Amino acid sequence: MNYHPDLISTALRMLAALVIVLGGLLAAFYVSKRLFRREAGASGEKLIRIIGNSYIGVKKTVTMVEIPGAVLVLGVTNDNISLLAKIEDKERIDRFRGIESEKASLSFSEHLNRLTSRMRQKSE
Repeated sequence: MNYHPDLISTALRMLAALVIVLGGLLAAFYVSKRLFRREAGASGEKLIRIIGNSYIGVKKTVTMVEIPGAVLVLGVTNDNISLLAKIEDKERIDRFRGIESEKASLSFSEHLNRLTSRMRQKSE
């Protein structure tokens, strides 16, 4: 009446079940990720863009964020985000876009050349 289950076959069945469950979860994750990416980014354009930020203290920044139709100036601290100003004037928004495009147009090598030239000037 002593019944000893075959440990190897039991372990293999348990591992097979684990592989099936994990494979199903990974497949579901992959499918959901691809479906939600298409729906969320249908237009291909970001609706919220950070124009710039400036640090004013330890974990304290002033950030300019562009949303459709306006630019928000936000005060960001460790535990709070406050709206400092809302800019809706089209001329100012276009000016901010121009400044941002000038910064974005520089390549990595141009940035590197600027930094090294500044370092050379300081050492002289």
